[in-house]
Amino acid sequence: MSSLGFNMDSDAIYCVPLGGCGVFGANMTLYGHKDQWIMIDCGMGFADETMPGVDILLPDPAFATTLGNKLLGIFFTHGHEDHLVAVDHLWPRLNTPLYATKFTMERLRQSLSEWAWGHQVKLHEVPQQGKFDIGPFHLEFIRMAHSIPEANSIAISVEGIGTVLHTGDWKIDPDPVLGDLTDAEALKKLGDEGVLAVVGDSTNAMVPGHSGSERDVLKNLTELFSEFDQQIAVTCFATNVGRIKSIYEAARANNRKVSLVGRSLWSVDEAARNSGYLRDVPPFLDGDAANIAGGENVVYICTGSQGEPRAALARVSNNDHPAMRLGEGDVMIFSSRTIPGNDRAVDRIKNRFLINGVNVISDRDAPIHVSGHPYRDELKQLYAWVKPKSVIPVHGEHMQQEKHADLARECGVPETFIPVNGDVIEITKEGLRPVGEVKSGILAIEGNRIVPVDNEAILTRKRMMFNGSAVVTVVMDGRGNLLSAPRITALGLLDETSDQDTPHLAAAEAEVAKALQNMPKNLRGSDDEVTELIRVTARRFFNERFDRKPQTRVHLIRV
Repeated sequence: MSSLGFNMDSDAIYCVPLGGCGVFGANMTLYGHKDQWIMIDCGMGFADETMPGVDILLPDPAFATTLGNKLLGIFFTHGHEDHLVAVDHLWPRLNTPLYATKFTMERLRQSLSEWAWGHQVKLHEVPQQGKFDIGPFHLEFIRMAHSIPEANSIAISVEGIGTVLHTGDWKIDPDPVLGDLTDAEALKKLGDEGVLAVVGDSTNAMVPGHSGSERDVLKNLTELFSEFDQQIAVTCFATNVGRIKSIYEAARANNRKVSLVGRSLWSVDEAARNSGYLRDVPPFLDGDAANIAGGENVVYICTGSQGEPRAALARVSNNDHPAMRLGEGDVMIFSSRTIPGNDRAVDRIKNRFLINGVNVISDRDAPIHVSGHPYRDELKQLYAWVKPKSVIPVHGEHMQQEKHADLARECGVPETFIPVNGDVIEITKEGLRPVGEVKSGILAIEGNRIVPVDNEAILTRKRMMFNGSAVVTVVMDGRGNLLSAPRITALGLLDETSDQDTPHLAAAEAEVAKALQNMPKNLRGSDDEVTELIRVTARRFFNERFDRKPQTRVHLIRV
């Protein structure tokens, strides 16, 4: 009996997505054969405004943690946060070696160095186009174009059964500014040999056409910079080394230097240079050097393109960043795509700039961004090369997965299956089928701890955000007689310093006092009965008068 709870077919490869299905981010997928397993990616997701106090989400690795030494390692397709950063928080639970190509490994080393246990992790650097065996699996890394160096698809083969292609994130860029072309020949060779299934990126499966080339972004940024004489700032994904180089080239063509603003940009710059990238780019300016050069002679690159409140861009928009300020006539360029769910945070930042007279330009105004994910024409090209027997769409919400599956069928793929996190998918020469499910879910980083997203602290904070909270304090003697009038604090509901609200508070307190006075004497001695009566009475009052059901707590004091 395997750890799945049933016998694994020795003629099958098993695919178990634990993250990245039905949601953007938090990517994590397991592949198993004869009860030995590998994990592909271990990434984070971003919380939205419906989860106050939480920034980072993680896939629940509960099933993976049950595998012990049967989990042979974690293999990373590339170095984006939604495929890599969760390992910072989950590795102590998994305790398995990590495998990645050079640039991604540099990013891992940077992250792990910040943890006391980081030195315990066994790191194995994989060469580009690397091929090797681990347990029953033969793995081949295939170079793919993307918005970060060294993105890879991973072909997972088991002798006598066949090959599954896990695409990771990818696109087809015919002329990238930095990094590799998608290795069409390697993909065609896989197709000629036979591919059982593609487990593939669905991000842009709803978007017609082609995602475009980074070379076009360079040309358009160069022209855009020439239109401005004052300060220019650009925000983009910090890990988009190709975009950073494009900004440098565009700035140089306009006789400007480049300054990096934000810790994550400097970390990516270090990882890129250590990996052999940006060799022809001189060191970027720090804040002091940029001030000496003069803002009108500099292009600033800022972190925080997704509206992160503690990133450099948010601070610049609030005029409280020590390195730079933007004002009337300056320009702020958003050379990035807003991830779904971050729209409001990004718009707040744009509005602050506009109020201060800063010109704001996004990809809606000028062609200054291309996606790192394949549009429909690129997906069609992939399936023409690989000719898979089946497709399992991942990395997207259900609508993207559904459109991806539809497109695969249009391309002649015989079979598709749209998974949810936790599905166990059996892949054989005959086809694929779901055969069970394992524990899955989403975890949240809550302060300094990791908890399920339905943790009571998060749910309570959520309820308080929408309905406010009420705290009722009541002092009684042992027989249940009130010794003073009840007191109510209604946070997020009423302002006790306002003449308009104090009558409502007094009415609520009187309602609680009346309910206690009318309570049967034989029940007044029970703390539980008294507490519940107070809670229900106060909550009903606020619901009837204000259409709100506040999170209500009772402080009962017996004297």
